[in-house]
Amino acid sequence: MSTEKHADLVRFNHYFERLQQTIRERWDYPALCNFQGDSMTYGQMATEIARMHVLLEEAGIQKGDHIALCARNTYRWALSYLSITTYEAVIVPLLVDFHADSVMSLTDHSDAIILFTDRDKWKTLDIERMPKLRGVICTEDFSIILSKDERIDQAVARWQEAFQARYPNGFGIDDVHYNTDNMDNLSIINYTSGSSGDPKGVMLTYRASSASIDFGLRNMPVYYGDRIVSMLPMAHIYGLTFEFLYPITGGATVYYLGGRPAPTKLLQAMKEVKPYLICTVPMVMEKVYRSAIEPVLSKWYMRILCAIPGLKNVIFGKVREKLDAAFGGNVRCYIMGGAALNPAVEKCFHKIKLHFTVGYGMTEAAPLLGYEDWRRYAARSCGKSVDCAHVRIDSSDPARIVGEIQAKGDNICIGYYKNESATKAAFTEDGYLCTGDLGLIDHEGNIYIKGRSKCMILSSTGQNIYPEELEAVINNQEYVAESLVVDRSAEADAGGTTGATKLYALVYLNPDELKNDEVDEKDIPDLLNHMLREINHKLPNYSQITKIELVDVPFEKTPKMSIKRYLYK
Repeated sequence: MSTEKHADLVRFNHYFERLQQTIRERWDYPALCNFQGDSMTYGQMATEIARMHVLLEEAGIQKGDHIALCARNTYRWALSYLSITTYEAVIVPLLVDFHADSVMSLTDHSDAIILFTDRDKWKTLDIERMPKLRGVICTEDFSIILSKDERIDQAVARWQEAFQARYPNGFGIDDVHYNTDNMDNLSIINYTSGSSGDPKGVMLTYRASSASIDFGLRNMPVYYGDRIVSMLPMAHIYGLTFEFLYPITGGATVYYLGGRPAPTKLLQAMKEVKPYLICTVPMVMEKVYRSAIEPVLSKWYMRILCAIPGLKNVIFGKVREKLDAAFGGNVRCYIMGGAALNPAVEKCFHKIKLHFTVGYGMTEAAPLLGYEDWRRYAARSCGKSVDCAHVRIDSSDPARIVGEIQAKGDNICIGYYKNESATKAAFTEDGYLCTGDLGLIDHEGNIYIKGRSKCMILSSTGQNIYPEELEAVINNQEYVAESLVVDRSAEADAGGTTGATKLYALVYLNPDELKNDEVDEKDIPDLLNHMLREINHKLPNYSQITKIELVDVPFEKTPKMSIKRYLYK
């Protein structure tokens, strides 16, 4: 595991210091809001945090005890998170979309003694499957759903009395104080999956969170009046850090939609909130491109007009303004992460001069490893190494020869909870995290992802094939919503030889586009044959697609909207 400090990396303070300052400066300013619902100011937020501290202390909860949090994305989720972490308990955020069996299994595996959840989720859980729990607290109103400890019952009974005794003159600005002498203490256990097998609970310290938050504040400053819409899962480190901890520490107002909203509600929220920043995944922006931009620019007369130099810039500017307006008209930057952006979509975004960038990270890096300001972002890259970590390529020639991306720094995790074998396997002898991603770093420092080491296919002729690169070509085909390339090469025969590489493209077609163009089912075989020819025309001989197979429903996704590749063979 990596705990070494790096003198040449950027220096930063505990994010609690900045949070304290922000609360004091913006006491009456709105902090956490449910879209078109309840809200609270920074002062009210701090007061509720202090009230929760009193309850936890009276209930006998110790610093360092583990507390799980599994509930819908609401402002009270955020309040629960800050209450737990500033109390210095170890928080275990669990995705509300995890199956009940996974929630119960991970709660027990994490050694959580308290669970914060909402009533709907609690109805799906069985306390007998979580024997270490002493109590369950409702995130909706902080009432006690279940208690197995008299100290919790007594704490609730005298909660208000204890709070008044602690703050006889009421809780005020001067009472806001959070301990910062804990940078290297465990703060978060973040499970990367709810699937079966050995759970991998990523252990992140206060230092790791502080490094990422500090990077965000320096590279994406928050100004007075800034607001942001939380769209990503809060229990996932990307949404947690960049749609909540970084903006709230900087003084923004964070709005919650309560879960995955319908497109109409999302667009309504964007227009009303007018966020300064959009954190999303490429799939969302690709859908925006295909539904709102491509149909306009692909019209025959638009292609003619765009060929006229002076007029082209005007048209592209209008397209960008229309896209920005759909997101409220106040967005300073669109940040995409979690997967590669389709090259055709990226090319179009560059043409219309959209303020976008593509980052790179993972839970183990809390979460960023690569980022660059949109003004300096290099096409097809995922930014440059963040200044709170060293990023290297395990290759003799990092600019030309693909190797594993490895990282070491203040934002890197300290291992996996109760999983020594996984922790040992995750780090090199000199303390670098093995990301499992393959890539290059050019002489300017730009990082280029080639694919996952586990996904790479070795062809029968010895060539490295990266499915993600093939899928980018396939996804550019008309009617293709998403695709997945799998290797179905012949199994080794008794003599140990293998047959020719057979790459199959699993494809999900966009039903709306097929319907709009009145594509009949009997025409699909011809469509696929044409598509296969077009795809292979753009691919080298060693990575030709053998066959296209249709799938009837969209591929199952992870919380960051990456396809669960292991489900498809």
